[in-house]
Amino acid sequence: MNIKIKRFDKELPLPGYQTEGAAAFDLAAREAVTIAPGAIGYVPLNIAVETPAGYFLLLAARSGTHKKGLMMANGIGVIDPDFSGDDDEMKAAYYNFTAAPVVVEKGERIAQGTFVPVTRAEWEESDSMGNRSRGGFGTTGK
Repeated sequence: MNIKIKRFDKELPLPGYQTEGAAAFDLAAREAVTIAPGAIGYVPLNIAVETPAGYFLLLAARSGTHKKGLMMANGIGVIDPDFSGDDDEMKAAYYNFTAAPVVVEKGERIAQGTFVPVTRAEWEESDSMGNRSRGGFGTTGK
């Protein structure tokens, strides 16, 4: 799959897959960002992409990001195909859950992305699901 991409800082590398079996590519911070304790910070990821029709770009934290004291504020990011303008730089929103400031350094691999096919639902409304109710959160362990 060929993807049109724009880098805002050409000194930083293109996103890359770190291993042969990697499902997602790593994204690096375009600039250093300090995130205060208990606050949300926005890390610019140095790229704008033209996501192909029929796909979205799923943005997630790298698995070790929690070791820095950060988690993605919105869990994941969904980059729609129409977010592809010249100034549409992707950013990752991170929440600092520590009691100290956390610094994300310029060039640090801080997020990962993968292209996911889109399936659009067509709703068939019903007054009854016709299935046995199994309960809410945690009910399968009882």
